[in-house]
Amino acid sequence: MNSEVKILQEENKEREYFFSVLKTFSSYREQSLLRIESKEKTVQSLPKHHRKWLTKYSEDLKSFKACIEKNSQLIPIILKEAKNIFGNIYCTDGNSHSETEVGTLTEGLYKVQSVFKQLMRDWSSMGSLEREQCYQPIIDEIEEQFPEDKFDRKMINVLVPGAGLGRLAFEISVRGFACEGNEFNMFMLVVSYFVLNLCKEVDEFEIFPWIHHYCNNLKAEDQMISVRFPDIRPMPTPGGRFSMTAGDFLEVYTDHNQWHCVATCFFIDCAPNVVQFVETIYNILKPGGVWVNLGPLLYHYSGLKNEKSIEPSFEVLSDIISSIGFEMEKCSTGIKTKYCQNPKSMLMYEYDSVYFVCRKSIKINNGEGDY
Repeated sequence: MNSEVKILQEENKEREYFFSVLKTFSSYREQSLLRIESKEKTVQSLPKHHRKWLTKYSEDLKSFKACIEKNSQLIPIILKEAKNIFGNIYCTDGNSHSETEVGTLTEGLYKVQSVFKQLMRDWSSMGSLEREQCYQPIIDEIEEQFPEDKFDRKMINVLVPGAGLGRLAFEISVRGFACEGNEFNMFMLVVSYFVLNLCKEVDEFEIFPWIHHYCNNLKAEDQMISVRFPDIRPMPTPGGRFSMTAGDFLEVYTDHNQWHCVATCFFIDCAPNVVQFVETIYNILKPGGVWVNLGPLLYHYSGLKNEKSIEPSFEVLSDIISSIGFEMEKCSTGIKTKYCQNPKSMLMYEYDSVYFVCRKSIKINNGEGDY
């Protein structure tokens, strides 16, 4: 098989997957309501006196349906311009794709629900506390590393792998840096494109991020908490440059000595081989460039069937970081961080994250042409 045929087949696969993601978004309402209806049928199957005691619960289920309806009204608005994400290369009627699904529609539903929670974290006022915990230390460090009185920040290239819905990368660009976010998750890419390019007003849209969380609620109203987004207008700022790139971090970033700074937040544990991530970050940094990281080690591939995953402790990972060639200049553990938490939930996850700053061997010379 020649290379042109392989490239064409790969493009067709990517196109089919893209449209399967859009189809999964479109199925959100139907699949979500089916779950509620299943619960309603369960109630109806119970003894009469049980059903009587569950009257309030049945009323709550109807309220949950109303929230799902409101969430579903946002999806056509998001999808309207989705085909423009990749410069119209997928522009077609959207119905000619194969029946390839994201696992199944019901499995893909979880990914749509995850995006709603990520909207809360990245682009609502309710998410400001989580952003303060997770993003602000990284932003502060980058500003400290490249003070305005010593550096022309628009010439400082910052990469944010695993950018999600783009808020961290956007905030870095707001400080005047040339910042690029990279994201592999197509669900995130579809919604980030919408927020960053099409949202025009503050608090323009309302969503119910936790409407699918049926456990650990003191009151049904806690499940129905809503947030509005975006909390700011994501407008480009003078001086700073901002972009988002789609694709696998390891495949997209192969050129050595390109970046002044790499900022990772809740990212390095997303690889089956974290060593490969560290090695790639080292290679793509310019000599003297800095890597700023904050997050836990919740290795995402751990325990998955047919995945060759390694899960080194932070002690081992630190030795690997040094062996690859980094100088660890700062390191703190036990940094309290949350991720997409419902503030009213009876169950709250809080990570004791690690924060560190590493430099690629040679110190940066501000007199060099790179700056």
